[in-house]
Amino acid sequence: MTKPDVPDWVLWLPPLNASLNGLATVLLLLGWRLIRRGQRDAHKRTMLAAFAVSAVFLVCYLVYHGVLKSYTGSGSKAFVGVGLIRPIYYSILISHVFLAFFVAVLAPLTIWKGLAADKAERHGQPPNWAGHRRIAKVTFPIWVYVSVTGVMIYFLAYHWQSS
Repeated sequence: MTKPDVPDWVLWLPPLNASLNGLATVLLLLGWRLIRRGQRDAHKRTMLAAFAVSAVFLVCYLVYHGVLKSYTGSGSKAFVGVGLIRPIYYSILISHVFLAFFVAVLAPLTIWKGLAADKAERHGQPPNWAGHRRIAKVTFPIWVYVSVTGVMIYFLAYHWQSS
């Protein structure tokens, strides 16, 4: 018995995921620029938007791989590149997946610390901006790396020619 073809809407998820990763990258870099300029409210809105975009990405990513597995028996697309690009691709993929787990923990924690400091400040209490900054200095480069490499992985996995 042959499995039915994967529905067209599922095939749109990888480019959507790459677009969401690209948008998250732009928002992260914009948020960094805004805070460097002292525009805290704009920074807050931008970083919350980056988090929302990343959350939508995660949902679409899980749906894609789950539906792909149900139709094909495999939840992933095989990489067809040969030669030197193969170890490069897998190095990027492994580091991306590994660091994505950290982003899933660090990003909400960083946002929580920022919102807590903001709330404290609005209520006349001493804000802990130092705690937010400390974790943001770790979270930011990892989050940017994961977003950028997500786009790279998409192009390598879906548009790289094997020859």
